[in-house]
Amino acid sequence: MANKAKQDAVLQALEKTLGVVTSACKHAEVSRSQFYEWMKDPAFRERVEEIHEQTLDFVESRLHKLIQEGSVPSTIFYLKTRGRSRGYVESQEITMREPDTKPSWFAIENEKENE
Repeated sequence: MANKAKQDAVLQALEKTLGVVTSACKHAEVSRSQFYEWMKDPAFRERVEEIHEQTLDFVESRLHKLIQEGSVPSTIFYLKTRGRSRGYVESQEITMREPDTKPSWFAIENEKENE
């Protein structure tokens, strides 16, 4: 099978496996090292990145659907990852610096209720 055909097979497998490289390579009978060698080619890399973006869009749409269906864990996950600016976090990192000193770092952990 020609190199281009193998690359196409890997790209199709990436779509089917939601971007999991190991599974896609196994399905297309291509080594992971060959896949990463192809990633040096800007055109191939661009196609892989497009597949990753499509996969992310698909997964986000599934998450939104679960939220609309009332899934509490999905809602919490969304708020923890996308609602950080509004305070939906379990811990906060605060860096303080006084003049002529090195930065200090510490985390404030939120206490979970009813534990």
